[in-house]
Amino acid sequence: MKLTSQSSKPFESHPEYTGPAVCVDVTPPKTVQTDFGPKDQFRLVFETTELRDDGKPYLVWSRGFNTTLGEKSALRAFLKQWFGRDLTPAELAEFDTETLIGRTAHLVIVHNDGRNGETYANIGLIRPDKAGSNLKPSGKYTRVKDRQEKDATYNRVAQPASQATQPADDWRTVKVHVGKHNGLELCDLDPEAVRNLCEHWLPVAEAMTKPLKADRDLMAALVKAAEELGFKQPGPEGDSIPY
Repeated sequence: MKLTSQSSKPFESHPEYTGPAVCVDVTPPKTVQTDFGPKDQFRLVFETTELRDDGKPYLVWSRGFNTTLGEKSALRAFLKQWFGRDLTPAELAEFDTETLIGRTAHLVIVHNDGRNGETYANIGLIRPDKAGSNLKPSGKYTRVKDRQEKDATYNRVAQPASQATQPADDWRTVKVHVGKHNGLELCDLDPEAVRNLCEHWLPVAEAMTKPLKADRDLMAALVKAAEELGFKQPGPEGDSIPY
């Protein structure tokens, strides 16, 4: 992964889209706070045929799914739409989410407005890929579970036990508690998302008169990330960009 000290473009959501996609990741479950208390949730990541300016396929993330296949679960309904059928008794008995990697789908991606005018790209509809697009993962996306195994600038690096209690040196493991990445560790975010937090949330947080401990921890981690990755930190006027 190549990183520069130059300021990046604002966060760019997937364009509205209708067409084929391929599943490239099932993220590891993370405990997040929901209206029904803390839940273990994961997301599905899809590549589409739309290309960004750098030539890489756009990515779109599903909503967070609880780790259950109950009859009324959101995951069960999503898979039923995707497969064009309900899961078989054998699949319900023991469903392996790894079998979703490389599976194609027909997606409708829509834009929804969030807080402060930010735009989110969401999967509005998923259907079986009846056209048989044979779309394959580009190989340009690194799965979240694999990032922890890489000794790279951005990804998490194993540290000696003597350093394990030093938050400033372990910024990648600090949890985000704001915005759409609430509940995820910084190492689970792509570099663009980390950059957006550094550039648009951090200046606002630094202006807080009485930040909470979670705010202080995330602020310290983002300062370290900005130093390490060379991100610029603009003033508070940039806080309308989604993070």
